Amino acid sequence: MNKYDLIIIGGGAGAFAAAIKANDLGAKTAFVNAGLPLGGTCVNVGCVPSKTLLKIGEIAYYGNHGFGAISGKLEADFNKAIQYELDLVDKMRHDKYTEVLSNLENVTHFEGKAKFVSKNEIMVDDKKLTGEKFVIASGSTALPLPLDGIGKVDYITHIDALKLKKQPKSMVIIGAGPLGLEFAQMYHHFGTKVTILHKDQFVMPRTEPELSDALQKYLEDEGITIFVNAKSKSVRKENNEIVVTFEIDGKQQEVRGEVLMFAVGKTPNTKDLDLEKAGVEINERQAIKVNDEMKTTADHIWAAGDVIDKPLRLETTAGKEGSIAAENVLRDTNRTMDYSAAPYAVFTTPNLAGVGKTDEEAVGGGLKCTCNTFPFEYVPKAAIINETRGLVKIVANNNTHQIYGVHILGPEAADLIHEATMIVKNKMTLEDVIDTVHVFPTLSESIKLTAQSFFKDVAKLSCCIE
Repeated sequence: MNKYDLIIIGGGAGAFAAAIKANDLGAKTAFVNAGLPLGGTCVNVGCVPSKTLLKIGEIAYYGNHGFGAISGKLEADFNKAIQYELDLVDKMRHDKYTEVLSNLENVTHFEGKAKFVSKNEIMVDDKKLTGEKFVIASGSTALPLPLDGIGKVDYITHIDALKLKKQPKSMVIIGAGPLGLEFAQMYHHFGTKVTILHKDQFVMPRTEPELSDALQKYLEDEGITIFVNAKSKSVRKENNEIVVTFEIDGKQQEVRGEVLMFAVGKTPNTKDLDLEKAGVEINERQAIKVNDEMKTTADHIWAAGDVIDKPLRLETTAGKEGSIAAENVLRDTNRTMDYSAAPYAVFTTPNLAGVGKTDEEAVGGGLKCTCNTFPFEYVPKAAIINETRGLVKIVANNNTHQIYGVHILGPEAADLIHEATMIVKNKMTLEDVIDTVHVFPTLSESIKLTAQSFFKDVAKLSCCIE
């Protein structure tokens, strides 16, 4: 019989985390995947393929623009890089998702579009499944802006950009969040001329403005053209190129490129689920409303990942949310998600990463804070590897010196941020960080040096001095 303790709708990180937790708890579970192949966004059209292409482009580009002692020219073959990336995606999807799911003895896998037909029933294509409880983790979809003329031109999203058959000579990207910046630098490093149009004053507007300004400068120094405060208005096709008309301070301008890419956010995949039949409410963004325990407005349904109305949308937070949702729904527990110590990272070169509060958030929340920003040019390991671009900013309590937030623009910041995450999560102070011995020479010393800079002129210190 098609009756289950738990039905999970989705196929990505949130759904898999929920399925693994449900299997561990011995619940009879249906896992319903529709849309992307197993693994959802991250392995198929997100983290795995994009970071692969970023690394290939980085090796070639900086191999030709880095150490003066290296001779010869490196070239990245675009078509071979795309094929390598697609092959890696196939392997990781099989190893980390298909095989994992097949080994969950209490979980039955279904493929097909799901929709609620009553409070406890869904149809999966022509099959009816009944569930006592549900976890919805159906993800999100990238959409273009509704610009004048959009229906008459071709455009791509990040999904299409990962499998183009031919490298474009030029590209216009609308949006300068994580997707826009990563894909801009990725294609630039392969040799595509890239222009970015961004509606806000700062690229990556949710990070510290000092870091945002520096990252924009680094990208522009490499040859990427960036327009901020640019309101995109219309598009048209002209001589095999896409022409985008935009405004800055009321003045109209135009840019053109062989390819137009939208990187302006995503919409939750809720439209076809018929959630009203289950009593699940959504907000104006079509995202499912949940409380801190991942519970929806229906007593028997929880949700996780891109489909919910929470601010930080990352694969790792989706996984944590999915695990919490499954445990709460099956064990009647009240676990909550702590977003205050959830890090993020953008894999440009240099990386941008952060955890905890920004300066503005701390002050806006009424906290008495003090901040210091420290340049990577004073970090010995950065000089050794010839990558001194970047800054570290620490936001701390003015009296107790507890660290509220750490924000890093610099080499390997995506890895460095985990030390900062432990610092924020465990409410450590500047003195705690300074008192912690760091290996020399390492990039992680940048965090300790920034903490020291609150009390001393670090430029005048010898290496390894507390």
